[in-house]
Amino acid sequence: MLEIVLFLKQLSIVNKFILLKKLKLTSCLILILAPILLLAQNATINGVILDQYNQPIEAVNIKGENFGTQTNSNGFFSLKIPANTDVTIIFSHVSHKNIEATFNLKKGEILEFNPVMKVDAVQISTVVINSKKRKDVEGIVTIEPKVLLKIPGAQAGVENLLKTLPGVSSNNELSTQYSVRGGNYDENLVYVNGIEVYRPFLIRSGQQEGLSFVNSDLVSNIEFSAGGFQAKYGDKLSSVLDITYKKPTDFGVSANLSLLGGSLAVETASTDNKFSGIIGLRYRDNSLLVDAKETETNFNPTFADLQSYFSYRVSDKLELSFLGNASLNKYDYIPLTRQTNFGTLDNPLALIVQYQGQEKDNYKTLFGALSAAYKVNQDLDLALVTSTYHTTEEEYFDILAQYALGEVNGNIGDENFGEVEFAEGIGSQLNHGRNDLDALISTIEAKGLYTKNEHEVRFSVKYTNEDIRDRLVEWEVIDSAGFSINPPSSDAFNEQPYQPYEGPLEAFQNVRARNNTTINRLQAYVQWSKRSTLGEHDVWYNAGIRSHSWTVNDQATSTSVSQSVFSPRAQFAIKPNWDKDMLFRISSGLYYQPPFYRELRDRNGNVQANVKAQKSFHLVIGNDYSFSLWDRPFKLTSEAYYKKLTDVNPYTLENVRIRYRANNNAEAFAYGLDLRLNGEFVPGTESWFSFGYLKTEENINNRGYIARPTDQRLKFAALFQDYVPNIPSMKMYLNLVYNTGLPGGSPSYADPYVYQNRLPDYKRADVGLQFVLVDKNKQFNSGWKKHFKDLSLGFEIFNVFNVQNSITNTWVRDVYSKRQYAIPNYLTPRVFNIRTTMRF
Repeated sequence: MLEIVLFLKQLSIVNKFILLKKLKLTSCLILILAPILLLAQNATINGVILDQYNQPIEAVNIKGENFGTQTNSNGFFSLKIPANTDVTIIFSHVSHKNIEATFNLKKGEILEFNPVMKVDAVQISTVVINSKKRKDVEGIVTIEPKVLLKIPGAQAGVENLLKTLPGVSSNNELSTQYSVRGGNYDENLVYVNGIEVYRPFLIRSGQQEGLSFVNSDLVSNIEFSAGGFQAKYGDKLSSVLDITYKKPTDFGVSANLSLLGGSLAVETASTDNKFSGIIGLRYRDNSLLVDAKETETNFNPTFADLQSYFSYRVSDKLELSFLGNASLNKYDYIPLTRQTNFGTLDNPLALIVQYQGQEKDNYKTLFGALSAAYKVNQDLDLALVTSTYHTTEEEYFDILAQYALGEVNGNIGDENFGEVEFAEGIGSQLNHGRNDLDALISTIEAKGLYTKNEHEVRFSVKYTNEDIRDRLVEWEVIDSAGFSINPPSSDAFNEQPYQPYEGPLEAFQNVRARNNTTINRLQAYVQWSKRSTLGEHDVWYNAGIRSHSWTVNDQATSTSVSQSVFSPRAQFAIKPNWDKDMLFRISSGLYYQPPFYRELRDRNGNVQANVKAQKSFHLVIGNDYSFSLWDRPFKLTSEAYYKKLTDVNPYTLENVRIRYRANNNAEAFAYGLDLRLNGEFVPGTESWFSFGYLKTEENINNRGYIARPTDQRLKFAALFQDYVPNIPSMKMYLNLVYNTGLPGGSPSYADPYVYQNRLPDYKRADVGLQFVLVDKNKQFNSGWKKHFKDLSLGFEIFNVFNVQNSITNTWVRDVYSKRQYAIPNYLTPRVFNIRTTMRF
């Protein structure tokens, strides 16, 4: 035991990494329990076996190679099988024909399989049931969760992985937000175990975000659709991320530690498999990344959360589950100095900034969801889901920035090369903010699934109440060489020092609002699916319709506005009976996005209750081509898409903060092509290469089409896994992303029809190297390693090529020359990180 504790101490960066000290007691308990942990990696099959008259069959023998069980008096059975391998199971009964089926399930996956046994008919032939293949016809990308814990990234997690997919774009590694096929961050649905989750409202920059809601340690399944999704998903315009948390079958513990934070997850299950639970604790510290930026700061962040998912099978028909989350994000930021070099080789310049003041942000979130699933009979499943999301957010800042423009020594070989030799005073900028928000969102949903023969019908009714209280106080004062600069909207332009200014002084920006808004929503959907054949070809149909009615009550203006929309959607897929493994699919529909609170608030902070739902027509045509190369499986996925948007609510994008006009005065379009090639480029590991082309433009007030803020034309990404040939335990992981520049280089107050500047292209490569000490192929029966199922040590290099990517421009004005300078705000440079992963 002493050797183990010493080993763990060596893994920690003791003085730097405070989290490990907090977890030391927990780690000791884990080590005491480790010898009794099971090594099995299982999946579970549950179901009810009925006869042809829908009566349960008792004492059906269910047998695999060296395991088996029987159905009870209600025909129910539960069987654990080895995961990630083909397992053939025979269902037999003395008075019925045998059924034989082959399963290949992921670790921890729970599959419901309900065969019907007949006495006088030929039964099901051998069928391979693979969870990943079932989603191909729906145009859904399925990703192995184990990849989440391996791929390097400044924001490691599900979102980091999504950014390597075609059609998904981001130019900010500090943020978990992403845009899909021309949409913005607010247009993406995120579900965890079928429950919609939300992100904080007031986040302005990526370094404030902290933790994503999705805990990678708890994930068992990841599904993602970039458009043309089914009616069962909600009302957003762009994408769906559908996450499923684990239902453990055994006791286990996992931990991940790095200089950016750590996580601990504990999972367990009862011996009768009726109860299962998993708890995850995470802590993150962005200091490593923020300290590497060009702004010298005192930075004291605290990002932590606790999540849990419990399920209990009360009977063969009833199962209860609970999903909970409590998070605390504290962001204390005191900027000190900054120097940004820019310009050309002939005229190198630098911006020098001295700061005073600080920013204090506090985001507290509580989330809980309780669901009950009831199996009425072989054909009908019902569920009732209730959830509550509560967030309290505070954003307080007073920061004075005094800046000067300097001339940089550009003489190569000079001992003062790169230093500022002369600085000219430009001005100062004072930013003040006192923003408070309290949001309570409660939902209740009843839904069901009816299956009969090859038909499947899903339906749901959902009620949501959103109660939001918001105080917004922000102002900014700018002066140049001691003279106050009026806002761009002011008619009285300040011509000082050449002409005296006698008008009243105005803040450059001044936003003050107090809102108390409630929104009541009633949503419903019904959709039908069927698998069939068309000649010798396999086909799949899906059609559905959603309805969404909502009422906005704004107490500030004593207004109440009610609206309703209907969203029909359809999908069709065909798998031809060809020698080549091809799958074709097409999906289309009308997609609405009824406004959330953020979309109702205009640039002055006031709520516009009459904002309509944005409307988008989707058409997606796709193809999957599966083939073998070097005797290994590969798949090429191609999708062409077109979106026509009306009643568009224009917005500006500053870092990750979206400011809407709260006016449906625009129309837009988006079209493009996405390609993804994935497969075993290296035996036993999945890698992929992605390419995307996008064009999206909008027409505001019939002034003509211009690029939207998310018009990222070209995208290339690669996620590659490899190992050192002579040292197979040394694994290499590469995360590569290239995006062309966004139209975000103009001042936020500028008329987009006058200024269409673009930021530079975004180029980034993250590399991780891990030495695997223990895994499923490398187990130990003695020594300190015997207590581990997995153990690896490694390091990561973020931004390997040290590319200076910029997220926005800071605009400073020289009152003497009347010129404005665009100063790039750079993201993180090259950063090194140490990381260890273990599982007991």
